[in-house]
Amino acid sequence: MLVSEFDYELPEELIAQMPADRRENSRMLVLDRKNQTIEHRHFYDIIDYLDENTLLVLNDTKVLPARLYGTKATGAKIEVFLLESKEGKNWSCLIKPSKRVKPDTVIKISDELSVRAIKRLEDDGEWLAEMIYQGDLFEILHRVGNIPLPPYIERKIQSEKLKNFDTERYQTVYAKDEGSVAAPTAGLHFTTEILDKLKSKGVEIAYVTLNVGLGTFRPVKCENILEHKMHSETFVITEKTADIINKAKKSGKKIVAVGTTTVRTLETAFQKYGKIQACHDHSELFIYPPYEFKVIDNLITNFHLPKSTLLMLVSALAGKDFIFRAYKEAIENKYRFFSYGDCMYIK
Repeated sequence: MLVSEFDYELPEELIAQMPADRRENSRMLVLDRKNQTIEHRHFYDIIDYLDENTLLVLNDTKVLPARLYGTKATGAKIEVFLLESKEGKNWSCLIKPSKRVKPDTVIKISDELSVRAIKRLEDDGEWLAEMIYQGDLFEILHRVGNIPLPPYIERKIQSEKLKNFDTERYQTVYAKDEGSVAAPTAGLHFTTEILDKLKSKGVEIAYVTLNVGLGTFRPVKCENILEHKMHSETFVITEKTADIINKAKKSGKKIVAVGTTTVRTLETAFQKYGKIQACHDHSELFIYPPYEFKVIDNLITNFHLPKSTLLMLVSALAGKDFIFRAYKEAIENKYRFFSYGDCMYIK
């Protein structure tokens, strides 16, 4: 199977630069796999599709303010994008422009934080770097860091008002465990009111945590998708969540995953253990057609980039032809795409 088979043309104006005025007002394309039909709804209509026979599983990871702007001793401006915590005070990170940095280069972010480049890593321009600070790094990051919006969301003016807006809206309302460098964007449409309404209908809700890494969004660079290797992402399933999911499966409830990160968490756990069990593990699972899903039944997800592993995952669930027909219809109806865009419910 070739990467080029998962390409499509998207008008640039359909790449959402801002979210809907209210989270729940996003549009929602509903794909009925059994009847191969497509409905046009809004996200607040999700309440009509879920009932007491449903278990909704969400990823409660929280986005770190992982984008840092600093300067070298020469005054040259450098951007540091934190990716993953390593041993001690070391992190893997992206440094731009990379050619201006050598081992032992120190980048001053603020009076509280500096970054010392240690060595280049093999992977796509990544560096291993030491964070130089006193106190709690996460508290410092919240003072000096920026929410790492995807590159297709352009913020030419970095006003404090816009920064605060993104800090709130590029985070789910149930975000809890800090560690992601990107939001699990399917969850951005939920409000506490919608979650409460679902609970009052008898919908069961459970949470997993997968820290979203940059690898989720990186393009597939090899033409044969079988040659692509997913970056590792850590996840946690608690004892409580494992019990809820296993009981729901046993009783025949419909498992509705919110986002591809939730899908990968659950399917990885089942693949490794033969059931959902409490664990702190990592996922490198690459889902593409004709993958057979073991845990999830339905999926709430955003619209994904061309040639991406996420587009391949939803194609595995709904069928590539049906997904591409839905994307064509979404484009014709001017749906908004990607992280701050609209969504689809695959039932």
